[in-house]
Amino acid sequence: MFEESVARLREKASQLPAGPGVYLYKDGEGVVLYVGKAKHLRNRVRSYFNEDRLAEARTGTLIAEARDIHYILVDNEKEALALENNLIKQYKPRFNVLLRDDKTYPYIRLTNEKYPRVYVTRRLRKGDQFYGPYFPGNLAHRLLNFIHRSFLVPSCRVDLTRTHAAPCLEYHIHRCLGPCVEGLTTEAEYAGAVRDAQMFLEGRNRDLLVQLRTRMEEASGNLLFEKAAAIRDLISTVEELEQRQKMAAAAGDNTDIFAYHAEPPLAAVNLFHLRNGRIVDRREFFWEDLDEFDPAEFLSALVKQVYLNQGYIPDHIHVPAEFEDRELLEEWLSEKRGKRVEIHTPQRGQKKAMLALVETNAQHSFEARFRVMKPSSQAITAALGELLGLETGPERIECFDISHIQGTDKVASMVVWEKGRMKKQDYRKFIIKTVEGNNDFASMNEVVGRRYSRLKEEGQPMPGLILIDGGVGQLHAAAEALEAAGVVNVPLASIAKREEIIYVLGAEDEPVVLDRHNPVLHLVQTVRDEAHRFAVTFHRQRRSSSRLTSELVKLDGVGPRTAQKLLRELGSLDAVRQASEEQLAAVVGVAAARKVRAGLAGTGG
Repeated sequence: MFEESVARLREKASQLPAGPGVYLYKDGEGVVLYVGKAKHLRNRVRSYFNEDRLAEARTGTLIAEARDIHYILVDNEKEALALENNLIKQYKPRFNVLLRDDKTYPYIRLTNEKYPRVYVTRRLRKGDQFYGPYFPGNLAHRLLNFIHRSFLVPSCRVDLTRTHAAPCLEYHIHRCLGPCVEGLTTEAEYAGAVRDAQMFLEGRNRDLLVQLRTRMEEASGNLLFEKAAAIRDLISTVEELEQRQKMAAAAGDNTDIFAYHAEPPLAAVNLFHLRNGRIVDRREFFWEDLDEFDPAEFLSALVKQVYLNQGYIPDHIHVPAEFEDRELLEEWLSEKRGKRVEIHTPQRGQKKAMLALVETNAQHSFEARFRVMKPSSQAITAALGELLGLETGPERIECFDISHIQGTDKVASMVVWEKGRMKKQDYRKFIIKTVEGNNDFASMNEVVGRRYSRLKEEGQPMPGLILIDGGVGQLHAAAEALEAAGVVNVPLASIAKREEIIYVLGAEDEPVVLDRHNPVLHLVQTVRDEAHRFAVTFHRQRRSSSRLTSELVKLDGVGPRTAQKLLRELGSLDAVRQASEEQLAAVVGVAAARKVRAGLAGTGG
């Protein structure tokens, strides 16, 4: 069977065209196993069937599982390079080196809506405007805070398609113009603030300064001296930022440096970003399923996936080994950037020393992930914040879960993780009061609304992250409850069972998927599992109490309140049965005690 399959594939390979293109190996069910590109399709694909290649574990396994070869012919090798990268992202083939656990570059996103808002994001999508990337990651958050304070364009999650009765805290502390409430601002005023923010993000500081000076003179001429002073202070800040940008641009080139440490099937990569001669950011990538490790193939796949779909490309890219597509990729990235990009392997001097430094860090990353796997709680929390797009790691996480059986005895739990440990004294139990039947979404909405309405009324601080056990439906139910309670800008996420996918409010269509070794995933799972355990335990207690109460209520003259009081005071149905009439009377009174004793005697109790 294997020989017949190989013979068919070899025959198909011999019939491929001779031009540049992309080839896809597929299994018997049409699943794409591998995507590759070639300057000469026929020669490249036929090379897989050489005896030396078939003897390789990875190639031999690929050919053994493949049942068909598809191809796409293109005009030149650069088109093949781009198409290969897009198809790998689309199909995520098992035999390709896939970029995983990548935090990506932080950007600032300006939304395309009636009242645009700004957010920090690490994923680009169509429809909105994106500015960046920013190094280090917290720079994007600092710029966002500047936009809030200076231009009053918010980052809230409030539904701006409808009006609200009162503005949130952001308006009162002068970080938002308040478009959610009728009469607080006008469309023209808000649009002007957005234009200012756009000019700032686009680096058009001279244009922005001209407009600000004009507005300052107008305010002064109208005797609005407080407003004129605020604009003057903003002008000074923008001028200072412009001067810093000029100095940074004149200081030197920008370089990215890759290095790896591999012990197949495990591998770790570090990517250092140098800007003007200083290390400003560091990224880590991990793999746990590399059957073989070919440095040239690995680096080629890695560099392509990092840069071909990114908006930012540095002047220089340093790699620890040469690879086949280096010159082609240089040419492609240079065209994309509009300026020369160099990819090379340093051999001596300071550049070689920097590469050695990154290699050392890659080895440390490998040890921390795959051997020790016990990074500090602070490091895990910071990584969680980064993955969720938060300015800092959350010091306190409150997690919710719902428990019931076919809609009966519905309860919910809230557990708390704070500063590296579960904080059991802050756990809370909830009995669902307003929801009929089996409706987890409505139940989650009720519980989250009750919790944070109370915190807001009492003036208590909000958690750094609200975590929901569930998928997108539960996430949105919680978000609606927070908005109804007037609680905004509190990070909200959910983790779906089984798939272990993390959804973040505002980026639901691009969920966070982490590998099973990731300590951030372990943290989120630990908190979620504790919420589930606590909810199930409470549900069992309630169900048991309900069952016992119902048995007592069956007795003539005994109502639910009497039954619950007896169980609460005496602890169990057996204790009630064994209690004397005098003991019962001490709990529920003489008349009720007589009825209970008579009823139990009639049932043989």
